[in-house]
Amino acid sequence: MDLKRLFQFALQGSGELEQYAILLVRVSIGLFFAISGANKLFVAGGTKPVYDTLVEAKVPFPRQTAYFVAGVEFVGGSLVALGLLSSAASFALAIDMTVATVTEAIGTIPKGLSPLSWLDDFLYLPEVLYVLFFIWLICSGPGRFSFDYWLAGTLLK
Repeated sequence: MDLKRLFQFALQGSGELEQYAILLVRVSIGLFFAISGANKLFVAGGTKPVYDTLVEAKVPFPRQTAYFVAGVEFVGGSLVALGLLSSAASFALAIDMTVATVTEAIGTIPKGLSPLSWLDDFLYLPEVLYVLFFIWLICSGPGRFSFDYWLAGTLLK
């Protein structure tokens, strides 16, 4: 690799590798949410922590909402991992994580921090990072290695 290509890669990345990066992030975050949702749905007592959080946040119908949230995570995560209806699934999961941030995660940030320290703690929350990943996936699309890519090529000919 010559020096010019090395500098170009350092400054601009590699379009040749972009599809693999999208695949890695999409499958990883999709599997994470599919497994998390499955554990809530199919393991005894799995929805209890979600239910307790919803009761504390005074969300109406907490039991039904806990199952709904777990279903969104399981189905949405599975769809994102497959790259099938991935923008819609990413949108649903971004909303799920935004609600989780507002109802629970922000409450873990210590009180009395300076604005920059508060922002640092806020951006360190995993839920915020997940929302950013989902926004990126919505904007970038699921990539070449997805069912959506195949469907678009088949249906839009």
